Amino acid sequence: MNPHEPTADLDAMLQRLHLPTIRRLYGELALRAEEEGMSYRTFLEILFAEEIAHRAETRILRSVHKAKFPFLRTVEEFDFTFQTSVRLKMLGSLLGPQLVSDARSAILSGPPGRGKTHLAVAIAYRAIQNGFEARFTTADELIAELSHAAARGRLDEALEPYLHPHVLIIDELGYQSYAPDAANVLYRVVNDRYLKGRPMIVTTNKPLARV
Repeated sequence: MNPHEPTADLDAMLQRLHLPTIRRLYGELALRAEEEGMSYRTFLEILFAEEIAHRAETRILRSVHKAKFPFLRTVEEFDFTFQTSVRLKMLGSLLGPQLVSDARSAILSGPPGRGKTHLAVAIAYRAIQNGFEARFTTADELIAELSHAAARGRLDEALEPYLHPHVLIIDELGYQSYAPDAANVLYRVVNDRYLKGRPMIVTTNKPLARV
């Protein structure tokens, strides 16, 4: 048996405690600790730091998958020189925990091709990095799904996936004409999220006065 690998009992305990990263790195780090004369405290600090980092990375990956983004973009990738009407400092607290804690919703309006969806996804991704959950949908998809559910008397059930996430993106609002009940189902989303104190990011090509 490799003296640097965890014993069978320790390995079983690490499995039971769901510490896969520590279990995977234990032998390698134990050898390094011996070679470098590492203290027990430093050895444990490194192991637990690696476990925490891996869990954070895994949570972000899972949250991004659940968010159903059409693509993944970051604020750092946004070309502020191309879209001169937006400045990084204008985003302010939208990039911090205050987006959720203060329920700071935003409407991104402008002609097509100006990066509204990129920016909306980037803001929501930053929220995920800050420990929150997000969900992306287009206005067409949202209205179609909720209108169909309302016609079957199942609107409350269909609303839940759009009310639960901390941040909801509704993309391309107003790009197409909608059915007569569109206003009703959109009102339910907006009102119910407002009552829960959960922000939304809406993109549209319409002037704000017409949204």
